[in-house]
Amino acid sequence: MGTKKAIQGGKKSGMQRGRKRGGPGVFQLVMLALAVAAVSKELRKDKEDRTWHGTVAGFVPYEFRVPTVERFRERVWDPEGAHLLSPHVFGVGWTVNVGRIVELVRRKVDDAREDAPA
Repeated sequence: MGTKKAIQGGKKSGMQRGRKRGGPGVFQLVMLALAVAAVSKELRKDKEDRTWHGTVAGFVPYEFRVPTVERFRERVWDPEGAHLLSPHVFGVGWTVNVGRIVELVRRKVDDAREDAPA
């Protein structure tokens, strides 16, 4: 065992752990494959039947239409929405409904204030 490894107890240092590999990670490759599958799915349809949004792999949403302010608000800032995750405004996968999270936190804070002794 080398001196440096013996000093570190055989564990990788923070610098070695944090170093990025040369190529894309598994997650990035999966997302790329899903995007390719979604585009292929749309291109297999007749031109007039292409919607450029839907699901791929049975459950992963995709959205390739031009983003709109309305769709952004609906998916990213919907405090009254039922879900914490919604389809991306553009791309493959999900995005966090920040509006819903803020609303839930506000309710918890309000409840805590009401329950706190005066």
